[in-house]
Amino acid sequence: MGLVVQGVEVYLVDRGSGEPILFLHGVPNTAEMWSGVIAHLSTSHRCLAPDLPGFGRSIAPYSFDCSLENRAGFINELVEAIGINVPLNLVVHDHGGPYGLAWAVKHPEKIRRMVIMNTLFQSDYPWHTWARIWRTPLVGELSMAVLNWPLFLWELRRGSRKLSVEFIRDAYSMISPMMKRMVLRLYRATDPEVFAGWEDKLLALTACVPTIVLWGDRDPYIAKHFAERFGAQTVQHFPTCGHWIANEATDEVLQWLEEFLTK
Repeated sequence: MGLVVQGVEVYLVDRGSGEPILFLHGVPNTAEMWSGVIAHLSTSHRCLAPDLPGFGRSIAPYSFDCSLENRAGFINELVEAIGINVPLNLVVHDHGGPYGLAWAVKHPEKIRRMVIMNTLFQSDYPWHTWARIWRTPLVGELSMAVLNWPLFLWELRRGSRKLSVEFIRDAYSMISPMMKRMVLRLYRATDPEVFAGWEDKLLALTACVPTIVLWGDRDPYIAKHFAERFGAQTVQHFPTCGHWIANEATDEVLQWLEEFLTK
């Protein structure tokens, strides 16, 4: 399904029917990171997963506004363009968190339930090494210029040691100059301080909207104690998993999602 939202040609996976679920990926992924989860849940739900602006097959103009406020606006316009007019279930990971959680804070009436996986939304979050590199002018561009398959494989395995080579290769095949530029722009637009005020509003939301956190504790990018900072009613730690739990522990994640989404 193709849509144009804020000048972005959005590639959207749209599978199944029933209560809608919106899946938002992070860096350096696309909607394909959710394919294993969607294959199962689409038998009972309408599963929606876009490539976010500038990622994979979603072509974004360089003028796309990467501010947190506009990321929330983009998701809202996307949901409206799809034609969803009932509260939906939101599943976020990594940079899909700032997109989706900011939207949820701005439009709480459109949220039915939330599932949060290894993401950030706290003003005291310290950036990891790669983020500091990418946020640095010229140094970030140089790092993207030298990115190759061996480095990509090594880094994603460092992030989640149980990821399959096939998953990593598929993610690598989606990388383009546009995507590299968007990664740099997102990181440079996301000073942790921008979450000041937003985090309190999110806590007010999770106090009244059913929310679970599923967290890979071996994540080298976001410390496991941040899992407790979203105000979720349930926090499930995966002690042997890293950053990409939906791909390392798909069956276990599906068990949690099925139980939560059918309550």
